[in-house]
Amino acid sequence: MSVRSLVPGDRAAWQGLWDGYNAFYGREGATALPDEITEVTWTRFFDGYEPMYALVAEKDGELLGLAHFLLHRSTTQIKPNCYLQDVFTTERARGKGVARALIETVYARATALGAGRVYWQTHETNTTAMVLYDKVAEKSGFIVYKKLL
Repeated sequence: MSVRSLVPGDRAAWQGLWDGYNAFYGREGATALPDEITEVTWTRFFDGYEPMYALVAEKDGELLGLAHFLLHRSTTQIKPNCYLQDVFTTERARGKGVARALIETVYARATALGAGRVYWQTHETNTTAMVLYDKVAEKSGFIVYKKLL
């Protein structure tokens, strides 16, 4: 298995992973993301002016997982932060080191881009993933609040 940057030719396979990721978090059917969001997201991965990046894990020509991350400024450090927004693997790839490899590659890419920290969030019910997350990072203790506008 290898982890590499997403390329335009990955669109169909990435779409399957993206749809699976969104379904995992209840964004399917009537609650699915609008197609426009998916299109803009896809475009941002290939826009050199956007601080947004995408990785995929691949084995034998099949995409097994994805990771999307972006850089942003911070008021508490000089180096940028890296927000790991999305991590997802196919169900049959879980427990086989795919998510760990994606996260470790994000760490390496973030370091190369000059970031001082990588962070992410997950849903409190995602206990399977948290077993891994507890091994590769530390909990921040922060609780996320949001308001849709």
